[in-house]
Amino acid sequence: MAAKLGASKLGSRSGSPLRRGDPDDLDVTHEINVTPFIDVMLVLLIIFMVAAPLATVDIGVELPATAAEPAPRPDKPVFVTVKPDLSIAVGEELVSRDALGTSLAAATRGRKDERIYLRADKAVSYGDLMEVMNSLRNAGYLKVALVGLDGRS
Repeated sequence: MAAKLGASKLGSRSGSPLRRGDPDDLDVTHEINVTPFIDVMLVLLIIFMVAAPLATVDIGVELPATAAEPAPRPDKPVFVTVKPDLSIAVGEELVSRDALGTSLAAATRGRKDERIYLRADKAVSYGDLMEVMNSLRNAGYLKVALVGLDGRS
């Protein structure tokens, strides 16, 4: 009878180990095992911590001072001056920002390829200087040279 019971247990559906209530049941879990995920993330973190400083290497370079002579000045250069009160002068005469293009056309005799020398006071902000440079570009003058003091002794 024991042999018959064992045979029926193996062949029948009621003897399946996946049957509920059987102590040999395999539990199905619906949770993700995050341990391997955390391991991978830690390895990636270490790689990025090691690689990040290598990507931002600063190379210290001491540039030499120039001994070159400045380019010769043209016979009659056209100077545009931005004063500390943000007024603009073409040559020696004050002009408004709206009349800058027409004043330059008169000073350059309509030649848009002539170099314009732009100088500004130290008190003029970078943004205000850029506005004047944009006005020059909008007027068609693309050759603009910035004028500064010669730092050589």
